[in-house]
Amino acid sequence: MKYLCLVYLDQEHWDAAPDDVCAAYGESLHVSGRLLAAEPLEPVSTATTVRVRNGQISTTDGPFAETKEMLAGFFLVEARDLNDAIRMAAGIPCAMHGSIEVRPVRKLNVAGA
Repeated sequence: MKYLCLVYLDQEHWDAAPDDVCAAYGESLHVSGRLLAAEPLEPVSTATTVRVRNGQISTTDGPFAETKEMLAGFFLVEARDLNDAIRMAAGIPCAMHGSIEVRPVRKLNVAGA
């Protein structure tokens, strides 16, 4: 089953886990055949939020909501079950400085999918 591990960090710890450390962990998951994708994100100050209301598009610079921790990146993994996904999430270096939200990926309910 696929799980998305969303990495959240506060501004103070945004660069706490060096890229090479995160890449090494990602590579270990890749070698085991369990990493489907992983990417870091630019700081939340570079975000643009898009909304469509009554057919009108509006954009706002910055995040959708004010929060202490911001989305910093993700790991998409293949896990046996939630406990397996949690173990992988616990190994993500940023877990020592922020939090990792583990969420199962669902299939779209559409014909032919």
